[in-house]
Formats: sequence, structure tokens, C-alpha cells
Amino acid sequence: MPSGYEEKFANFIRLCSEAKAKGATQVSVALPWVLGDTYEEIIESLARLADAGLLLHVAAREDVASRN
Repeated sequence: MPSGYEEKFANFIRLCSEAKAKGATQVSVALPWVLGDTYEEIIESLARLADAGLLLHVAAREDVASRN
């Protein structure tokens, strides 16, 4: 797991946990960078989604720079 991942992406981790607990099969995020800023962060986020058995929908991609 990337250093600092859990703190940086606490809201995403909570989203996955709550969705799984409620029996949801999919989650939506507003913007792609919710998953991470680096390859390692994105892979960790995708792994957490897979572990929870969740499908992912990304709502939009704004024409703005990443929020590193």
C-alpha cells in the first residue's frame, strides 16, 4: 500500500466500506482523481473496489488539472 494512502483517501475507503455494508453493487465517484494521483494509489483503490465486489462509475472528467 502506498505511504499515506489510507489518510489521503479516507473518504474513498469509507465509500467502499459503506457501500459493501449496505449491499450495494456499484459506486460512483465525481471525478477520476478520487481514485488516486499516482499509479500505486489508483491500483490500491481499484483493489479495494475489487475486494468489496463493487463496480465503479466515474461521473465526469472536468477540464482541470489533477489535484495532487
